[in-house]
Amino acid sequence: MPTILSISIKSCYFFAILFKLLYNNIGDIMTDIQKELFKLKDEKYAEFQAKLTPTVPKEQFIGVRVPLVRNLAKEYIKNPESKDFLNSLPHKFYDENMLHGLLISEIKDYGYAIEKTDEFLPYVDNWAVCDIMSPKVFKKHKTELIEKIKEWVKSDKTYTCRFGIEMLMSHYLDGEFKPEYLKIPAAVKSDEYYVKMMVAWFFATALSKQWNDTVTVIENNTLEKWTHNKTIQKACESYRITDEQKEYLRSLKIKD
Repeated sequence: MPTILSISIKSCYFFAILFKLLYNNIGDIMTDIQKELFKLKDEKYAEFQAKLTPTVPKEQFIGVRVPLVRNLAKEYIKNPESKDFLNSLPHKFYDENMLHGLLISEIKDYGYAIEKTDEFLPYVDNWAVCDIMSPKVFKKHKTELIEKIKEWVKSDKTYTCRFGIEMLMSHYLDGEFKPEYLKIPAAVKSDEYYVKMMVAWFFATALSKQWNDTVTVIENNTLEKWTHNKTIQKACESYRITDEQKEYLRSLKIKD
């Protein structure tokens, strides 16, 4: 008759074997994905991307063009093994993070998309990966999403905050717009360039879509100086804002 000790030893052995198989499987998946990405390598494009994304070391760029990564994501999301890739963080290469963000964008279940977004955001270390991630399923869940956005925007992590502002800009400046939503990015206090730039981008877009409510933010000098002036600059570059509006905005620029 087996003793408790022998059963315990057999159980430990079983789980050790299971863990080894699982680990090796994930390792194989990661290797296969890296091989696929390296097949699409473009060294000149890698150099170009490295210059645009200075927060990422040059050696982390494989150099896969975005349309090709997007195609991989659309095909790979159909593969059950994509979940293993989404569960294996952090990644080694910038291009893997791009694929990760695009895979999340293809998730059709809202709860799962939020779960994977929350898991991934702490590992996002550049504006390009942050901005490319835009889950399509978010469009169908505006009521729940706005509460999640408020949470992201309050984060002290640069790209989590930036992502929250971007989602607010993408989903709440048209039919779902409420003047109170302008207070969310206006309340952000950050010295981080990539956060301030997103706040300016948000308000420049808001000016083109919701002029009457948004222009009061500029008139009242609600934003700090750099963001205020950058908002005006970006708005004046937009073809969606009239010449008369641009002239008025320029008159509101805060001078040294």
